[in-house]
Amino acid sequence: MNHYPKPPFNPQQQPVPGDQRKMDPMPDCGEQSYKGSGRLANKIALITGADSGIGRAVAIAFAREGADVAVSYLDEHEDAKETARWVEAAGRQCLLLPGDLGDAAQCTAIVNDTVEKFGRIDVLVNNAAFQMTYKSLEDIPDEDWVKTFNVNITAIFRICKAALPHMAQGSSIINTSSVNSDMPNPTLLPYAATKGAIANFTAGLAQMLGERGIRVNSVAPGPIWTPLIVSTMPEESVKHFGGNTPLGRPGQPVEVAPIYVLLASDEGSYISGERYGVTGGKPIL
Repeated sequence: MNHYPKPPFNPQQQPVPGDQRKMDPMPDCGEQSYKGSGRLANKIALITGADSGIGRAVAIAFAREGADVAVSYLDEHEDAKETARWVEAAGRQCLLLPGDLGDAAQCTAIVNDTVEKFGRIDVLVNNAAFQMTYKSLEDIPDEDWVKTFNVNITAIFRICKAALPHMAQGSSIINTSSVNSDMPNPTLLPYAATKGAIANFTAGLAQMLGERGIRVNSVAPGPIWTPLIVSTMPEESVKHFGGNTPLGRPGQPVEVAPIYVLLASDEGSYISGERYGVTGGKPIL
């Protein structure tokens, strides 16, 4: 635990959506460290926002646990190719699915393309997200509010709806919420509102799908060192990012991936409707 970097970090900013290869320090997505044990042998997983950050770490972990992976991402093609390289190095197949999940047609397309390639979906991870920092309510453009909700929560509804006909009993849906779901950062107001909605949607959907034997859970990360941070926060916030946690640092994507593995695996067969915090010591309510 103690070998991970702590703030202050070098000042840095990138254009949205960010490039993991240009971050300093580089996030650890488990490329060299994650060791699998066959917990997801022969499962098929669709993961959104899997080009970098938490999504890449989950894709690598799933592949090393034995799953084939479909990677949905916006337009970060080089980062996505790197994710695919690690998935394939684990001996698994990887399908790259670029496109904007704010578009309803793209939400359906990634499901259809995954099913066409692999025949079914056993694990659906809704992880893609958009955020920006704002100083006041008046600073939030209407189009940013709509975009944040379209990408962060409406897309989850659309993808789940499209995927369900291709998910059998024992399948798992995992949605990425946030510590902001119950402790909202006011400068991330639209993002935090969607993360609260994701937690609520997850709890309701778990009850709705229980009789079909499909489990639904959410993961609530705290401050995790990903391209989303350096592309959407001011330099001063990036410099001290994660320093206010009890562990005194941001988490690395590889530290979040294991809870997704548990929730995706048959070992999590009686876990549904829950929200799991990975927050560096900050409790979620």
